[in-house]
Amino acid sequence: MKKKRKVDFGAYAFLIPAAVIYLSVIVVPVFYSLFISLFKWNGVAEKEFVGLSNYINLFTNDATFMIALKNNLIWIVLTIVLLMTVSLGFAVILNKQFRGRTVFRAFFYFPCVIAPIAVAIIWRWIYNPNIGFINQFFKVLGINFKQTWISDPKVSLYAIFAAALWQGIGQPMILFLAGLQSVSPDVLEAATIDGAGPIRKFFSVTVPLMKETFVMVLATLIVAAMKVFDIVQGLTGGGPNNSTQVLATYMYSQTFQYNNVGMGTAVACVMVVMMLVVIIPYISFTAKEK
Repeated sequence: MKKKRKVDFGAYAFLIPAAVIYLSVIVVPVFYSLFISLFKWNGVAEKEFVGLSNYINLFTNDATFMIALKNNLIWIVLTIVLLMTVSLGFAVILNKQFRGRTVFRAFFYFPCVIAPIAVAIIWRWIYNPNIGFINQFFKVLGINFKQTWISDPKVSLYAIFAAALWQGIGQPMILFLAGLQSVSPDVLEAATIDGAGPIRKFFSVTVPLMKETFVMVLATLIVAAMKVFDIVQGLTGGGPNNSTQVLATYMYSQTFQYNNVGMGTAVACVMVVMMLVVIIPYISFTAKEK
C-alpha cells in the first residue's frame, strides 16, 4: 500500500502573494483587454458590442494597420539579419584576449542602458537635415548627400532601425559572450588538431554548442521587435504619412489619441497572439532541455 503524500499547505501559502500579483497585473488585464476588443468604445460612453468586427476591420479595411503589420515584419527580419549578426560579430571579437577588451565591452554595452526616448532625442539631432552629424559629415567630405532621414517615407523606417541597432547591440552581445565562454577550449583544441580552420571551427563546433544561446537570443529579439515602440514614437510618432507605424504605435494612437479603445485593444490582442507564436515554442524548447 502506497504511503499517502503529505501536502505542505504552508509552502503554498507563500505562493499566494505572487499569485495575486500575477493574476491582477497580467492574467486579468489580458482577458479584460480581450473582452474590450469585442466592443466599440471611446473609454467614457456606453460600450457597444460589435463582436469580431474590430478584428475583421483591421485585416480587411484598415490600410494603416496593414502598414504597421508590414513594418513590424520588416523590423523582425532586420533584427534577425542585422542585429544578431552584428552583436555576434562583436561578441566573437571581444571574446579574444587583447588589452582593454573590458573597456570595449562596457563601451558597446553602454547604449543598452540609455532610455529609448533619450536615444530617440539623440538620433533626432543626428538626423537633423540642417545641423545633423550625418549630413554635416558628408558636407565636410565634400559629398553632396544631404538627406531628410526621418522625413522621407522611403528611408525613415530604416533610419529608425539604425538608431535601434546602435542601442540594441549590447544585450545580445553579452548573451553571445556568455555562450562563447561556455564552449570548452578542449573541444576547440581537438578540432584544431583535426585540421579545422577558424571558420570551420566556428560554424561546425562553436555554433552547434551555442544552440541554447541562439534560441534564447532569437526569441527575446523577436519579441522585442514585435513590441517596439519608444524609439519609433520618439523619432517619428509613426509618420511621415504613417510610413513608420508599427503595431505598438498604432495601438497607442487608436487608444489614446483617437479614443478608439476597442480597436486599440484589438491591435494589442493581435500583438499578444503573434508573441505567443514565438514564446510557446521557446518555452517548450527550454523545458525539453532541462
